[in-house]
Amino acid sequence: MSQPSQLRETEVHRDPIAQFRRWFDEAVAAGEPQPEAVCLATADERGRPCARMVLLRGYSDAGLVFFTNCNSRKAAELAANPTAALVFYWFLLQRQVRIEGQVMPVDADEADAYFRTRPRGHQLNAWASPQSEVIPDRAFLEARMREFEERFPDEVPRPPFWSGYRVVPESIEFWQGGENRLHDRLVYRKTADGWRIQRLAP
Repeated sequence: MSQPSQLRETEVHRDPIAQFRRWFDEAVAAGEPQPEAVCLATADERGRPCARMVLLRGYSDAGLVFFTNCNSRKAAELAANPTAALVFYWFLLQRQVRIEGQVMPVDADEADAYFRTRPRGHQLNAWASPQSEVIPDRAFLEARMREFEERFPDEVPRPPFWSGYRVVPESIEFWQGGENRLHDRLVYRKTADGWRIQRLAP
C-alpha cells in the first residue's frame, strides 16, 4: 500500500469525469486487482435499499455504464426508481469515489456492441441464467448452459432481456485516506452553471 497523498482543490481537475479518469488510470497503474469493480446501490419504490458489486464497462461525459439482465432485481428497482449510487474503493491507493445520479438505459446499438466483445461463455450465461430468480439447484444452470450451447453453435445474439444502464452523475465525491483519519473529501455537485467543488469534513 502506498503512503496516502493529499487531495487539494488547486490540483484536481475542474471536470469530475476528467478527475475520475486520472484516478482510475492511477488505480490501474498501481496494480489494483479489479479497479473496475464498483458497488451499485439502488432502492425500490418504497425506498428500501439494495447494493451489489457490478463492473464498470465504460465512462464518458455522458455517465458511467454497466450491463445486466433487465429482469434482475436491480433492473426492476431502476424501473421503479431510476436513481442510483456507485462506490469505487481502491485499497492500495486509499481512495474512494462516490457517485450519485439518475439512471437511463443505453441504446440497443451500444448494448449490441458491448455484447459482441464478451467471451462466448459469458454470452451464453446471459441467456442461461434467470438472474435473481429462485432456482432448484446448480444442475439447473448447467443444463441451461448446455441447452444454449446447442442452440447457438456459432454466434450468440444478445438476449432481448439483457442490456446496459448509464448512471448520469449529479454529484461525485473523491475521498483520499489520510493519516490520523484526516481524510480529504472533495465533492463535485452539478449546478445550472456547471460543477461546484466543495470540501467535506472527514
